[in-house]
Amino acid sequence: MTPLSLSRREALRNLACGFGYLAFAGIAAQAAARSTGRVPGAAPHHKPRAKRVIFLFMGGGVSHLDSFDYKPALYTHDGKMMEFLDQRAIAKTGMGATGRVMKPLWYFKQRGQSGRWVSELFPHIARHADDYCVVRSMHTEGVAHGPATLFLHTGSTNMIRPSMGSWVNYGLGTENENLPAFVSLSPTLANGGPRNYGNAFLPSVFQGTAIGRSGQKAVEAGLRNVGNPARDAAAQQRHFELVRALNAEQLRARPGDTELEAVAGSYELAWRLQNHAPDTLDISKESAATKALYGIGEEPTDDYGRQCLMARRLAEAGVRYIQVNYSDNTNNPAWDQHSNMPKHLDHAQRVDKPVAGLLADLKSRGLLDDTIVWFGSEFGRTPYAERNGTGRDHNPTGFSVLLAGGGFKPGFAYGETDEFGHFAVENKVHMHDLHATILHQLGLDHEKLTFRHDGRDFRLTDVHGRVVKDILV
Repeated sequence: MTPLSLSRREALRNLACGFGYLAFAGIAAQAAARSTGRVPGAAPHHKPRAKRVIFLFMGGGVSHLDSFDYKPALYTHDGKMMEFLDQRAIAKTGMGATGRVMKPLWYFKQRGQSGRWVSELFPHIARHADDYCVVRSMHTEGVAHGPATLFLHTGSTNMIRPSMGSWVNYGLGTENENLPAFVSLSPTLANGGPRNYGNAFLPSVFQGTAIGRSGQKAVEAGLRNVGNPARDAAAQQRHFELVRALNAEQLRARPGDTELEAVAGSYELAWRLQNHAPDTLDISKESAATKALYGIGEEPTDDYGRQCLMARRLAEAGVRYIQVNYSDNTNNPAWDQHSNMPKHLDHAQRVDKPVAGLLADLKSRGLLDDTIVWFGSEFGRTPYAERNGTGRDHNPTGFSVLLAGGGFKPGFAYGETDEFGHFAVENKVHMHDLHATILHQLGLDHEKLTFRHDGRDFRLTDVHGRVVKDILV
């Protein structure tokens, strides 16, 4: 094959029509998408109460019984052997579990004017008891971390389904065309890995953008290869224009190729990211007081504090869905204390001050009103001790999540677990219900947010879910 000899000038002249086609294609795509409300600035299904979500994912299962769900019966029956109808034990043996009741390891106290019960495990978050709603009657699918984590993020325990952030991206687009609509900070490679921020069968353009990874210091996290020290700005601009023209020709020759469209779109976004993302992710310009609020510059809060501050900056810049991960790259993630519940304190000391700092910072800037802050895990822990008597097992049948801002009732507690905190029994909220409610606050009807794939319409909540209106302002 004879190699093609073509100068940059000749290429630009011959492909000039590509610029016009690319512009037309972009306009046409936006026009088509606007009819479904799925481009930046398009109208949602109904008037939104919130513009964005910051999801603080605590991988492994924070013990609700040691943090936000006060159960006096655990003190009364501490040390007694009792029968529990435990789903994990039934899955393993076909029978329930006999376990020794274990009282909380941290002292509970009523906090704020609302009188919400919070333990000493989270003293900084406790100071914001009047700012968040605690849902104490959560239940979900999956008794192991893998399926439960996938269900939390995608609404399915085993099928390859789009993540919640991708659904939000698909439904609303971004507020800032120079930044991704969906970002996952320091995601884990375990328990679903990239599927937890993946697009599955949605067009590739709606997948999340990972920044950093679990196990990497947040100070080192960022978008790699954003700059090009080998070329000046003018040369980079010319190179980009040539690539864009070539992509336009490819798009014209292969209409409807969503993967090619996503690749071309990624080049466009990458070009804009070069000029905007570094400043957005750079926390060095923040005041000393702001950094101190998040615990940056001190241990053990520096790492997660940096992630939380980056999340605030991304939210402020117009990113729709930001996931701030606290986990690790193992099948038994951070909060998974089967035999060492005191280890919960180590993790709490790393995240407590940064989370409280994020709430305070958002509130002081007026961002909490239209930002949903969701703090939670894939499930909770059991009321009985496990193994050597110093840990708790997985509990998907009853646990707690915190929801602040975005139109959720502040200082409010909803639902109840039984006297031991094992099963949700009053005003039960399934994970599908939580997904539906968060989408509702963003202006999205979970029953209308659908995508046709393999001959049927799919949605985040499958054929389930209800909006929990009692927790909304």
